[in-house]
Amino acid sequence: MTEQHTSLGPTIAPPGTRAFRDAGGLPADRWHADQTGETLVPTHCCFCGVQCGMYLRVDHGGRVFGVEPRNHDINRMRLCPKGINAYQQINHPDRLTAPLMRRSRDEPFREASWEEALDFTAAEVRRIQQAYGADAFGMLGGASLYTEKTYLVGKFARVALRTRHVDYNGRLCMVSAAGANKLAFGIDRAGNPFSDILLTDCLLIAGSNVGECFPVMTQYVWGARDRGATLIVVDPRETAIARTADVHVALKPGTDSVFFNAVLHVIVAEGLADETFLAERTTGWEQVKATVAGYPPARAAEVCGVPAEQVVRVARMFAGADKAMAWHARGIEHHSQGVENCLTVINLCAATGNIGRPGAGYGTITGQGNGQGGREHGQKSDLLPGGRSIANPEHRRQICEIWGIDETELPLAGTSMMEMVWQMQRQEIRGLIGVCNNPFVSLPHYATVKAGYDALEFHAQFDFFLSETATNAHVVFPVTVWAEDEGVMANAEARVVKHNKAQDPPPGVRTDTWVLCELAARLGAGDKFAYTGSRDVFEELRTASAGTVNDYYGITYERLEETGGIAWPCPSTDHPGTPRLFEDGRTYHADGKIHLQTVEWHPPADPYSDDFPLSLTTGRTVAHFLSGNQTRRLGGLVEQTPRPWVEVHPSHGFRNGDPVRVVTRRGAETFPALVTEAIRPDTVFIPYHWPAPTAANVFTIDALDPRSKIPEYKVCAARVEAGDAIDPVPAPPTAPGLTAYPETQVSRTDPLPPTAPQGRGTAERS
Repeated sequence: MTEQHTSLGPTIAPPGTRAFRDAGGLPADRWHADQTGETLVPTHCCFCGVQCGMYLRVDHGGRVFGVEPRNHDINRMRLCPKGINAYQQINHPDRLTAPLMRRSRDEPFREASWEEALDFTAAEVRRIQQAYGADAFGMLGGASLYTEKTYLVGKFARVALRTRHVDYNGRLCMVSAAGANKLAFGIDRAGNPFSDILLTDCLLIAGSNVGECFPVMTQYVWGARDRGATLIVVDPRETAIARTADVHVALKPGTDSVFFNAVLHVIVAEGLADETFLAERTTGWEQVKATVAGYPPARAAEVCGVPAEQVVRVARMFAGADKAMAWHARGIEHHSQGVENCLTVINLCAATGNIGRPGAGYGTITGQGNGQGGREHGQKSDLLPGGRSIANPEHRRQICEIWGIDETELPLAGTSMMEMVWQMQRQEIRGLIGVCNNPFVSLPHYATVKAGYDALEFHAQFDFFLSETATNAHVVFPVTVWAEDEGVMANAEARVVKHNKAQDPPPGVRTDTWVLCELAARLGAGDKFAYTGSRDVFEELRTASAGTVNDYYGITYERLEETGGIAWPCPSTDHPGTPRLFEDGRTYHADGKIHLQTVEWHPPADPYSDDFPLSLTTGRTVAHFLSGNQTRRLGGLVEQTPRPWVEVHPSHGFRNGDPVRVVTRRGAETFPALVTEAIRPDTVFIPYHWPAPTAANVFTIDALDPRSKIPEYKVCAARVEAGDAIDPVPAPPTAPGLTAYPETQVSRTDPLPPTAPQGRGTAERS
């Protein structure tokens, strides 16, 4: 009997699947299992800050070939599309397996020996620093590195390079939340574990597309709903999670602090504040109360573009609940007043007494896998291990004693990641080492970033795939993926979890730790970097954090294996960890109180005009992660979301798939339209995982929050107009002699946008 196969038309087939189905055969046709035995290695996902538990399937030859969900209490057998596909990067044909090197950007890359690449890098460091000073060389780390490696990045910069210029890509993620938490509570972490969401009566989620960016966290939201909790979502887009909310506040981007000040105005006016809690547990309440008096619901209606009645309803729901919680993410943090936006949410929780109780509290949802741990132990420009301040003389003395250096040798604070790019342009920084970052895609205002990196006299990059940023380097060091080394990460709850090594790296590949230690030896600091691996580094890190707010001393690899994770602070090996903060009624300020802060709203940095009347906002999509250097190579994820699009309201007159030219003061690109009623008419959205000429960060402005130095990704002035042709999606870069892995690239040619994930599209595919 001959199989009948019907070609699927564009109105039936999901994007990117037509070619696969039309080629003949069902998806599972001819698939078979060929593994006769395997080992399951327990570990965690490498992607977002949920840090789902998983097993990597390892064959009898020691090679990872699959994944199984793990019944870890973070995720309870659930994995998202990225988690399911993550293992495929381990043995991917695009992997870098030899150092790449060139002495000038005019030359092509060539493969080099490790000795040659390391010697050349060390010689360039010495040349630049001897000519221009130690601070003429900089270093940028990453928040997807294991915590041991983030510790080494900070130590290497300050001890081996002796430069003050070190920062990391978490500067683009969590620093606004960190700044607000430290101002209010004296500690930088979420106050409650995920499990407390299951106990709350009212859950407020602000600026977080949980269903796509943190899919497995959705189980906690549904669990709360199942027991009767109300849900409030604050987001310009009606995301999948917003569509199910009791109240969806679709405010105009850049107006968050007006909204939350107005909510607190209603709480004060209607006598709903917990005055006893405020009197006993806070400072600054009278000043905050005086400030929010100037933010009545009518002002929020005018500025935010939401009904005044909605402000009143949110205030009554949140203040009227016995236990209420607020969680937020980049949507309110990626602003030039990101810290202040976060502070208004803290003010709301404190004013209603919702701090430090089961089911009542405040949390920040970490974007990168180690976004929490990555900023705790020294790679941030102003911090030393244990969250110590680099400006504090006693903190400096403590770390110098541990590192075995004189206090005069320890540099002072450096600048932030974006500021370092500006310094590259001015040639104040002439050399750079980058580890686990891809600024050509992830930093705002691409033209500025490219100009800054082009001005570098020398640039080395660590990565396991050739990123867009690495293609601009002089040396690229091929390093391990997460499953080829061991180490710890701290998830969004500040729960430290253990990742385990599942297979050996390919021949020619080294760990980041090994490379940093080899470079340190060549720079005359080898005795300070005599580590054999992650365990040695972690033992030093434990000691370096002892007695600090970020205390890891009581955490050991063995305890993590036994418990599945321990929340810091954990000061001793018999301490259970601290999953919930402030239960004793005290914060980490000397007076033990919550320090409330006044916030006055100011408009976004990029002004609207007749030429640029719309708000452009950016964000993630479920199939991809950050700069896409990993996920744009994984076939199932590329098939699911092959290209970016522009999300526009039907009032603009476009049809799905129409070429739409998006223009800001910094650039213009043309995308297929995804027409949906789930976005404000005055707002457009573009996901940011792709490089130019389809990069959202061609448009974004490099304005910074004055406290956190986070860029204002979430709002810039824009316009849309009919375009001629949709800009093509570039294939990911590959090493010399390789071409982009074809199985992951076919779908990139699909010109149509994906179907609206919110379920509110026009249902037309032109």
